[in-house]
Amino acid sequence: MSITFRGTPITLAGTPLAAGDKLPDFSVVANDLSVVTKADTQGLRVFLTVPSLDTPVCDLEVRAFNQKAGELPGVSIYVVSMDLPFAQARWCGAAGVSAVQPLSDYRNRDFGAATGTFINELALLTRAVFIVKADDTVAYAQYVPEVSTPPDYDEIYAKLAELA
Repeated sequence: MSITFRGTPITLAGTPLAAGDKLPDFSVVANDLSVVTKADTQGLRVFLTVPSLDTPVCDLEVRAFNQKAGELPGVSIYVVSMDLPFAQARWCGAAGVSAVQPLSDYRNRDFGAATGTFINELALLTRAVFIVKADDTVAYAQYVPEVSTPPDYDEIYAKLAELA
């Protein structure tokens, strides 16, 4: 898998996920500084990984999923970044994002390692989308080839429609 950031190749740490894999255990931090683990997430879930909520492409992506969430009853959507929980909460409040739960991987870089999304050169997460079924099986995995571009929304939404 070849991923670039603004045209420059990057190195991802961790194990990439593919459809059919089990989502590994992880721990991340919620906006109230509580620890959230895989066991705390249930049902059909979408995990977005983004470099930083406070960038134009990430902003648009999370807003798009926040809007789409209304059409996806029973689907939990999470966005994971290296942003501090305080910054995530501030951004969500300013952006009116309430249907997507932000989670921070700043403390242990655990989610990045579990999903193969940690960018060694930047200490950020690459742009990726994972759809995970209730039994923790990955139903869909998209690693966006160029970090500064959005994911393929149509492909993701089609997969969600198929599973929901």
